Amino acid sequence: MPSAETPSQPDPEEPSSAGSAASRPRRRVAVTVAIVLALSAWLLDQGTKLWVEGSMELGQQIDAIPPVLYWRYHLNPGAAFSMGTDHTWVFTIIQSVVLGVGLFYLSRLGGSWLWTLGVGGLIGGVAGNLTDRLFRAPSLVEGSFEQFGQGHVVDMIAVPHFAVFNVADSFIVCSIIGLCAMMLFGLNMDGTRDGKRKPTPDDAEAN
Repeated sequence: MPSAETPSQPDPEEPSSAGSAASRPRRRVAVTVAIVLALSAWLLDQGTKLWVEGSMELGQQIDAIPPVLYWRYHLNPGAAFSMGTDHTWVFTIIQSVVLGVGLFYLSRLGGSWLWTLGVGGLIGGVAGNLTDRLFRAPSLVEGSFEQFGQGHVVDMIAVPHFAVFNVADSFIVCSIIGLCAMMLFGLNMDGTRDGKRKPTPDDAEAN
């Protein structure tokens, strides 16, 4: 007698593989959006700095929206908002590390648009100020490397009772606040929250 055929068992790896394949296009879109945002932030930051250098004298102030906003040409050897001006090289190292961490997380982006915007904004902002550290005086003066990485950052945004800052500083601060808030509230990079998981094909069949 012909033996009864044993029903084939579903491959336990199949659902996860299907889910992983479905998430790849979303990951590619997230990475692309983050890169575009980072490049836009960097271009906007460097563009405003070139405009200030080409149209204003050092220390000059121009009314933008008085009395709440002014353009003021200022060179900052320190960190964001003119902090730590005597340790420029330390901040160059920190910014390089942060940029590396941002690029690492760039490859791990998933279904969260908030994480995508946060990582992209952080990369663009850090890259903007790091460009100044590496390529603006006194980092490379007459080809000398003695002060390499100690370039002064160009600041131009002035508001009352606050330090002068730039576009890159704005992206950095807003992105860090957003990323910290997402970690605090348990929002993961794939769009899920702590304690909750994404539905799988098995869940759909069970329903």
